[in-house]
Amino acid sequence: MPADDRTMPTHQNGDNHGSESNSMLKANPDFDLSQPIPSDIGGMRASLASYGDPHFSLFLRKVFIKGLGFTEEALSKPIIGIINTFSAFNPCHANAPQLVEACKRGILAAGGLPMEFPTISIHESFSSPTSMYLRNLMAMDTEEMIRGQPVDAVIAIGGCDKTVPAQLMGAISANKPFMPLITGPMMPGSVKGVRVGACTDCRNNWAKYRAGEIDLEDIMAVNEELAPTGGTCGVMGTASTMACIVAGLGLTDLRSGATAAAVSSARLRVAAHTGSAAVSMLSKHKSGTSMTPQSILTRESFINAITVLQAIGGSTNAVVHLMAIINRHPDPAVHSITLNDIDEIGRRTPLLVDLKPSGDGYMTDFHNAGGMLALLHTLRPSGILHEQAPTYTGQTLGEMLDATPFKSFPYSAQIIRPVNDPLYPASSLCVLRGNLAPDGCVTKASASKDRRLLKHTGPACVFANSKDLAERIDDPDLDVSKDSVLILQGIGPIGNPGMPEAGLIPIPRKLGAQGVGDMLRISDGRMSGTAGGTVVLHISPESADPDSIFGIVRDGDVVSIDVEARSLNVDISEEEIRKRVANRKQGLAGNGEMGRKDASGSEDEKSRNGRETAWSDRTTMRGYRGLYERHVNQAHLGCDFDFLMHSGPGTGGA
Repeated sequence: MPADDRTMPTHQNGDNHGSESNSMLKANPDFDLSQPIPSDIGGMRASLASYGDPHFSLFLRKVFIKGLGFTEEALSKPIIGIINTFSAFNPCHANAPQLVEACKRGILAAGGLPMEFPTISIHESFSSPTSMYLRNLMAMDTEEMIRGQPVDAVIAIGGCDKTVPAQLMGAISANKPFMPLITGPMMPGSVKGVRVGACTDCRNNWAKYRAGEIDLEDIMAVNEELAPTGGTCGVMGTASTMACIVAGLGLTDLRSGATAAAVSSARLRVAAHTGSAAVSMLSKHKSGTSMTPQSILTRESFINAITVLQAIGGSTNAVVHLMAIINRHPDPAVHSITLNDIDEIGRRTPLLVDLKPSGDGYMTDFHNAGGMLALLHTLRPSGILHEQAPTYTGQTLGEMLDATPFKSFPYSAQIIRPVNDPLYPASSLCVLRGNLAPDGCVTKASASKDRRLLKHTGPACVFANSKDLAERIDDPDLDVSKDSVLILQGIGPIGNPGMPEAGLIPIPRKLGAQGVGDMLRISDGRMSGTAGGTVVLHISPESADPDSIFGIVRDGDVVSIDVEARSLNVDISEEEIRKRVANRKQGLAGNGEMGRKDASGSEDEKSRNGRETAWSDRTTMRGYRGLYERHVNQAHLGCDFDFLMHSGPGTGGA
């Protein structure tokens, strides 16, 4: 027989062959060419590659997946995707491989088929110019991988600051059943018998080193112990804040999902539970109860999340992330939430959780005190939670709390304070407005180290950008006093792409040596959630905008803040404002170097490092940076790309 004739078996009996083929087609309809492949059936039939022949696309897919050893029986099960964000450059996700395996156990036990796949992974300290610059790229990656691969439901492993927001943004847009799986906080370390942990203690000890209070040997010893295990920062920084917000949104286990340590067996049990819960969620979804993110996450869900943010004294970064997540949602009841709602909710929500930087504890303390379950039960009697909000279990939040009671105990009440004895009475995070920030800005009042500065007036000491800051902040001749207001421009979403966490402007060394521990500091950038001080952030519109009043502030201008009145202003006449803005625009129109001369003809120092050209240069910028700078919106909208918002392109860009 010729070789070509040996490639397929021959059948002598046509009738038997036809009967046998019909039987096989009934057992495996994927090969029935007479029946179209349903587009909504899920599993391996979903999201087929385009070859012009859907049956061939499915045939080819099975060819390759069987190369990994999968059987037809396995491929018939519901597929639960697991987004694995392990990276050697992301120590916050060091436990991701163990979480993947535990997650797979839960999925298999519940009758699903786990399929692991990677996306971008971002770590705060290993991303240049800043992790925020890459958040939207990770969100796009997450969305497209969920859309483009045959997954019926998705579990996303995330932890470090920008990863969880990126995954929530992408998941809402892709809108398949979705559950976050938090990597968990690290354990605290110890230096000379004193507990330390990343990264509030990073900043506190570095400030002491700059001021000469501790020596080189001391700071090196601290450096060894600040991150003694893998996991996210062990204080109420951005990572911990977003983990708690996930629980407030009703997307994870209340007892341990947000707080169990990365290196604990509890975290592995959370992973296994998440695996089985995803299969259960998918079963409800296929039975007619929509379990997509757009269905589970309602306006009430986000109000609960904001309430949690205020009650934990969470990171200011979470405000930007929440606005980005909210503005992905197509429901007008959701995307009508603004900065004003965050401030209003803060006014009626006490700060209860005693964790750094607003308090003294660490995430392990919060977990041992009962975690988010204890916090929600503590808040519940006050009536500020929306108990009808849906959760991943199919229950409402109220039903979920009924099913998981919590009885407080003395240690728990120390870490999670009673409503009538809070750590801070209300408004841990405040939204300010005024001529410096007409679209709003944010301050974390509860983290102020000198609360007299929450109502303060002083002369501006202005830095054009982070380079200018680095060159002059420690100059002995810098014209600055303890009453000065330190202003850092040029670090907004476009001015320094990604809004670097440079808003915690260091105290000038000559003032630090005099014992000055806090000053009023204002910028259009961000600061780490682990940081503390009297700091105003996210000025909108940013200074790079030619119309921004913040961008025309100069040394000596008098700046006033009144947090109680929610105001932030610079004492410049309207006429002078118009003159300075016009001068900037004239410079831009001339040669792209705005503001070479001020109104009196003297050199404008704020232009010398190129901040003024960022707004115009973005039109010719190449690659992802060009995409970012042309389409990122301002901080009050979440710094997402305008074309990814619920309402599409051209609806909120810079």
